[in-house]
Amino acid sequence: MTADHRRQLGTRFVTPATATPRHTVQASNLGRVVFFMVGALLSFSAMAVSIRALAATLSIFEILAIRSGLGLLMMTAVALLRPELRKTLVPRRMGLHIVRNSLHFGAQYAWALSLTLMPLATIFALEFTAPAWTALLAVMFLGERMTVSRIGAIVLGFLGVLVILRPGLASFNAAAMLVLAAAFGFASSNIATKKLTQTESTFAIIFAMNLLQLPMALFASDIYFPARLAAAQLPAVLAVGVAGLAAHYCLANAFRSGDASIVVTIDFFRIPLIAVVGWWLYGEALDVFVFAGAALIVVGVIWNLRTEASRTRALE
Repeated sequence: MTADHRRQLGTRFVTPATATPRHTVQASNLGRVVFFMVGALLSFSAMAVSIRALAATLSIFEILAIRSGLGLLMMTAVALLRPELRKTLVPRRMGLHIVRNSLHFGAQYAWALSLTLMPLATIFALEFTAPAWTALLAVMFLGERMTVSRIGAIVLGFLGVLVILRPGLASFNAAAMLVLAAAFGFASSNIATKKLTQTESTFAIIFAMNLLQLPMALFASDIYFPARLAAAQLPAVLAVGVAGLAAHYCLANAFRSGDASIVVTIDFFRIPLIAVVGWWLYGEALDVFVFAGAALIVVGVIWNLRTEASRTRALE
């Protein structure tokens, strides 16, 4: 899944009661942001490595079935322990849930498949184009206005993609287009998520995600695929299910504890972290153009977030 999608989910946990006055982040809160972001970064990396480990035995659909199945089991257990969460699970806009999860499932499939085709750092860098897509789609479907900073984020995101892929070189291939399609799909699902938050809780949205996407994945899976798993792959199976929920949990708490611009800045460290993981486990080369392009993309994201925060403070 993408950085902007996770940011969209995370920001809905922030409430005026927990926000620090005048957007000043206290030292204790900064420590919490760093703590939860470390958990998120490790979760994203664990999920990517686990998908690669399982792809040698299972199809992408079967891996996604594991992710949704384990996620649904864990969320059901939490709902059984917390009656107040069960009350939020009554769907109010099932049609929009289906649209949102169809988009998200397609994006997840493209992202997971790209993990088996491209260097991990390149994939994670291209994911950061999702905020630019989201800003553009929000103007079209949510009626939000296009500001200078939003235009800047889109332009810098496009330039960053050109730097990473260097059109005309070998890196500009179908696999790269797959990642960009995934980023667009995640951005599209963000718009549907934004609509759903008007009537649905975050717990209900994520629960519906696992509930609806499980049959989508199982439809194209071999019913006996668990029998193909070896005992040595069980840690990867658990990581795929646990890491997805852990990433959402950590990011939600990171956004609860600090400003979005700080969280996004730390989130950028996903790229060098996964680059080291790719070099260490798979012998992938450390490409300076990936870091340079990612820097352009993230500068645009941070510029837009800081501008939006300043505009919010001016209205207070």
